[in-house]
Amino acid sequence: MQELFTVNNLWMMMATILVFIMHLGFASLEAGLTRAKNTVNILFKNTIIPAIGLLTYALVGFNLMYPGAGFEGSVFGFAGFGLSLPKGWDSSNYNIGYTYYTDFIFQAMFAATAATIVSGAVAERIKLGPFIFFSILYVAICYPIVGMWKWGGGFLNTLDTPFYDLAGSTIVHSVGGWGALIGASLLGPRVGKYTEKGMSAMPGHNLPLATFGVFLLWFGWFGFNGGSVLSADPGAVSKVFVTTSIAAASGAFGALLISYLLFKSYDITMVLNGILGGLVGITAGADQMGVGESSIIGFIAGGLIVLAVVFFDKVKVDDPVGAISVHLVGGIWGTLAVGIFGDLAGWSQFLSQLTGVGAVGLFCVLFSGLILYTLKRTVGIRVDQREELEGLDINEHGMRAYPDFASKD
Repeated sequence: MQELFTVNNLWMMMATILVFIMHLGFASLEAGLTRAKNTVNILFKNTIIPAIGLLTYALVGFNLMYPGAGFEGSVFGFAGFGLSLPKGWDSSNYNIGYTYYTDFIFQAMFAATAATIVSGAVAERIKLGPFIFFSILYVAICYPIVGMWKWGGGFLNTLDTPFYDLAGSTIVHSVGGWGALIGASLLGPRVGKYTEKGMSAMPGHNLPLATFGVFLLWFGWFGFNGGSVLSADPGAVSKVFVTTSIAAASGAFGALLISYLLFKSYDITMVLNGILGGLVGITAGADQMGVGESSIIGFIAGGLIVLAVVFFDKVKVDDPVGAISVHLVGGIWGTLAVGIFGDLAGWSQFLSQLTGVGAVGLFCVLFSGLILYTLKRTVGIRVDQREELEGLDINEHGMRAYPDFASKD
């Protein structure tokens, strides 16, 4: 029994490391898909966000997300500030699969992801101070409250047919996606993005870096989904590894097909985001799908991402890295797919999935809208036009990522 507990706990800690590496993937992807003059700003945000996530999750987030059995079926609960070691925290008396500290650190790695998603959508024009303030509140309060609704035993987990989300298509990715949508909408597009002549492309400055970032994210996703099994069960973890990979690969081809039909070109950025769309799409039900279902979910997700990018450009919601398309659209699709393809598929399950999508969306829109609109009306959330044109690196940070090279944008 002790040997099994040790193996389970070891896998959970390894999965934690994999999820942590994903932050480097996000930083690389976001920096690569934006312009050189904003690289330091991108890297700064993606460095400070994990720090915000760890500290706020330790202070309030963990106990908001897991307030205890007394709050079962509720919409809110709080077990107090800080981390308090329960009796038997380091043995199977706490949990058959892992210790209290392992439980905390694994969940903490997820916490900052929501704000990281927002970072990509508002890149190249948001003020750093207001963004950090928003991120603190979003990670410390919004994300753990939503997480409590399912993973902490809240009302979504006690529906007649419980809402299902293995690793966070909705609870992690669409939480970030809704915040990204509100942030990009309130900020408005980058200067010169949309003109009377139509949309003006603003290509990223480093596609090798962006590609490196996507493969780092794919690598980390094995821990993201595989760790969410919450044990080292050989059958369950290996199945999740396979479904995760199949969905990612299918997402690449879904994006390739739709982007080629639309643009008659082989667009690497669409394929990269298609891979991420497939990963986000399978995250809710990776343990419930077979190879065939994973292929379908990933392929549809990849195609949806391309269509969503086109749609958001048509309505002039400027998202430099496609974060809204990948994490919001992909997250919604993946969550609903559980009710269509999963082991629990059926009309009742689909309605529960739809309920979860709607409840999370409403709460996140209201929460992020209130914070960002208040900031916009008070201190402002957007840099002025001169600073934007010169670049956030030199104006917000007083340095450049590539000081030996002249910037052409």
